[in-house]
Amino acid sequence: MLEVDGLRLAPGTPVSGLAREAARLLRTDILSLRILRRSVDARETPVFLYRVAVTVRNENAVLRRGGRKVSRYAPEPAYRLPARQEAPETVPAVIGAGPAGLFAALVLARCGLRPVLLERGQPVERRREDVERFRSTGTLCPESNAQFGEGGAGTFSDGKLNTGTRDPRHRFVLEELVTHGAPDDILIDARPHVGTDKLFGVIQSVRAELLSLGADIRFGHTMTGIRRNGNRLSALEVLTPRGPELLPCTHAVLAVGHSARDTFQSLFRCGVPMEAKPFAVGVRIEHRQADCNAAQYREYAGTPGLPAASYKLACHLPDGRGVFSFCVCPGGEVMAAASESGGVVTNGMSRYARDGENINGGLLVGVTPSDFGAAGPLAGIAFQRRLEEAAYRLGGGDFSAPVQRVEDFLSRRPSAGPGRVRPSYRPGVKWTDLHDCLPPFLTDALEQALPVLGRKLRGYDSPDAVLTAVESRSSSPVRIPRDHVQQSALRGLYPCGEGAGYAGGILSAAADGMRCAEQICYEYASKQEVAL
Repeated sequence: MLEVDGLRLAPGTPVSGLAREAARLLRTDILSLRILRRSVDARETPVFLYRVAVTVRNENAVLRRGGRKVSRYAPEPAYRLPARQEAPETVPAVIGAGPAGLFAALVLARCGLRPVLLERGQPVERRREDVERFRSTGTLCPESNAQFGEGGAGTFSDGKLNTGTRDPRHRFVLEELVTHGAPDDILIDARPHVGTDKLFGVIQSVRAELLSLGADIRFGHTMTGIRRNGNRLSALEVLTPRGPELLPCTHAVLAVGHSARDTFQSLFRCGVPMEAKPFAVGVRIEHRQADCNAAQYREYAGTPGLPAASYKLACHLPDGRGVFSFCVCPGGEVMAAASESGGVVTNGMSRYARDGENINGGLLVGVTPSDFGAAGPLAGIAFQRRLEEAAYRLGGGDFSAPVQRVEDFLSRRPSAGPGRVRPSYRPGVKWTDLHDCLPPFLTDALEQALPVLGRKLRGYDSPDAVLTAVESRSSSPVRIPRDHVQQSALRGLYPCGEGAGYAGGILSAAADGMRCAEQICYEYASKQEVAL
């Protein structure tokens, strides 16, 4: 089998045209063809670029004359689960049902270990209702919201599955998502995404499989502390709907997500080592999707078959700070993503079709512990809270978000209302001056970056683009150190995913949860061998 790269198809052309293109390039008949990768090249006339695997007659001769676009096909190595084993008397626990927790639980369950999955929030069906109620009325449920609940924070996002590595776990995650209902396109797209509407069904299907494999899923269960036997985990303190309980546990995957501030505090009090880490904060910037399409596709905007345009931007300022786009949501909405009373938090969300009026993305500035105004592992959390509380006050104290037109922000004057871009944030917005809630180093960085990024993408610094504050939960402000077998200094505790500082998105978090689950499987297996 041969691999052919760089096949081009015009938007709207049936994929059956790939066989003709491959046959023309290779000057032979194509016996079979499989798409490996698809991307959009919009540098000139927008086209789809494909990488495919083909079978042909006289493969060696075709390879010799094929040129640099043709090579021998080398399939990616397949992921292999650890060996299946008998469930122990004390089963492992997984704390958190985001991507890291769900895939850790899936590995443990498929290997026969029947894990207990503790999730402080609610099943995704109930959680969706709670999120919509908050967006409609401003009534926040602290344990069931855009941050907490089955599926994790990524459920109410764009569902992007970007990866820059060839870890076989990533392919496994993509294939499992498709098995559970995600679109097949994520297996071939260079920038795959699922969309919030599709993720709801995927998460319910994963839950059904976990239950069928004997996993014990407990919603409304919050880990509040740990018990130890010397330097070893011995039990988890859990707040349940019935009250406090003690769960015997010697192996636990800690997959709590980046917003479990009370959990970080309780672990710190219990002596689990952790440290403050750099992250990024800023605002959401919103444009009309049609304008972004025109900037990217030029006169070809609106061509049937072209996807909603996206972007990825970054710049480094003279003082060394980085400013960059984050979690861009074509055709999406700015989400109310608070998980605590008294603070406004924003994120972005889009559905699979990406067919909304606006495109939004984080416009973030890198921050380090030296910016936090205090020392200690939890200083980044306090820094986030100050930003969120300032945005809450400026927005009027009812979870409305403060917003400002870019032109007014750069002129340092309050905005009185929208121009061409209508903000999508709910439950509401207040037109104001964001300099009144963001620290000067942050507004200075944004003011310098906007014109620079506008030169990279026409219209990015458009006068009517809308800035919504504050984006403060881009990643965890805490890292929980672990060793080469994924364990904390407290043996038996496996910190993973975004919350522990080891991932940055759905795909990488899921793969990280799998790594921790694998190590637990190996440890249980070695104990069973010793017992025999």
